[in-house]
Amino acid sequence: MTGSGPSIRITKKNVQDMYQDLLRIPIFAREQPQDLACLDELELVEADPGVQLIRRGDAVPAYWIVMAGEVQAEKFLPDGTRVMSNVFGAGDAFGEVLLLMGGSSSYICTVLKPSTLIRLDEDRFWKLMFHCPTARRAVLGTMAERLQAYQAQAVHREKLISLGTLAAGLMHELNNPGAAAKRAASQMRENLTQLQKLGLRFCEETPTHEQLECVRQLQDQALSAAKPKAVSSLEEADAEDALLQWLEAAGVENAWKIAPTLSASGLDAPQLECARAAFDPAKFSDALNWLDSLVSSVQLLGTIEESITRISALVAAVKKFSRQDEATVHEVDVHDNIQSALTILAHKFHLKDLRVEKEFRATTARLTTRGAGLSQAWTNLLDNAIDASPLKGVVTIRTWNEGDRMLVGIADQGSGIPRENWSQIFEPFFTTKPEGEGTGLGLDIAHRIVVGQYGGEIRFNSGAEGTEFLVSLPITS
Repeated sequence: MTGSGPSIRITKKNVQDMYQDLLRIPIFAREQPQDLACLDELELVEADPGVQLIRRGDAVPAYWIVMAGEVQAEKFLPDGTRVMSNVFGAGDAFGEVLLLMGGSSSYICTVLKPSTLIRLDEDRFWKLMFHCPTARRAVLGTMAERLQAYQAQAVHREKLISLGTLAAGLMHELNNPGAAAKRAASQMRENLTQLQKLGLRFCEETPTHEQLECVRQLQDQALSAAKPKAVSSLEEADAEDALLQWLEAAGVENAWKIAPTLSASGLDAPQLECARAAFDPAKFSDALNWLDSLVSSVQLLGTIEESITRISALVAAVKKFSRQDEATVHEVDVHDNIQSALTILAHKFHLKDLRVEKEFRATTARLTTRGAGLSQAWTNLLDNAIDASPLKGVVTIRTWNEGDRMLVGIADQGSGIPRENWSQIFEPFFTTKPEGEGTGLGLDIAHRIVVGQYGGEIRFNSGAEGTEFLVSLPITS
């Protein structure tokens, strides 16, 4: 081949005429002239820098022996990445892997310096392997070394990919508890300001013994159950509505705001009657708003503590990434787990004005297990449901028992998962969200926790009216 670019020139040489030159090549160093007679003529190739001796996808193999010069090999990985594999100099040989294993080339071999090479076509290569035992051992030994080196590189690359997946997953998991803690801290600042303002207002007059005793009792009652209870939506709504009606009838300021907080802490109208009897109407409203700010602050502290605990657990999981420590047997309350996830994601539900319907019908919600990370699974499944839901939609959470298993369903009212994506839905980094809006790790992490940590199952039903993810967990695992 000639032209203005890099060229390659091929001449035929008798193997006996080249015998002394061949002895300087390691694979031929111990061969006798009669051993090489089977090769007859050899192709001697002279190539300029830039010539590609092997191209990606080539299916016509050859065995190359570098007499002088330098050739670079680059490999295409399955993901399309192109990496430098090797540089061959005088005395080196390459191409045996494709000849021995078959297939098409995933390499590009490019001449770096003016080079002289011997090219053995497939027929001559096999003659060499059959008739030259010393050369055969050298070729097979080189191939074994290269395969071993490639496997080592593959393992190293897999570790880097795993580390990247871990890092991406960690960032995904840290986002929700981090945002919840930040939001709770901001709300606490407002609560503390409200507590200070109402406290100063109370100090304007000396409270009576009856007033102090009533506030103390209400405070003790509320703080003993400051964490929102895991109850069904119907029970929760009925209790809130009853308290809201009572507060509005009593002329309490911000009744709509404080009713959910006080109801979640276990307070109802009969318990609050002592305050209405002890305070005049204006002070009565201040007293309940003060109690709301206090209870809300304790609940927010619980959210911050829970978020930091989740973050600490994630950091601990990363530290244990290289070890397979066996966790101790412990109990997990699934209803409590789900309630914690709802607390963490409360701001996202509010942003889309979503309503949560809880149908907690499982009579046995406590699991005996060695697994860990179940709260993360619920957080990810609920986060996915929020993203899929339309504004003012409903997310339904169902729990029930079937034999020795507990089942949880989390359903949204979105447009459903396209059928062509069903087989990929649990794959890491797969997402149908616009670029920058999703990592594609939430469902993968949930699947690995449910299946890998708890020995459970996770599947989904999806249609035009929404999607429900169904999780089945053994009560004892």
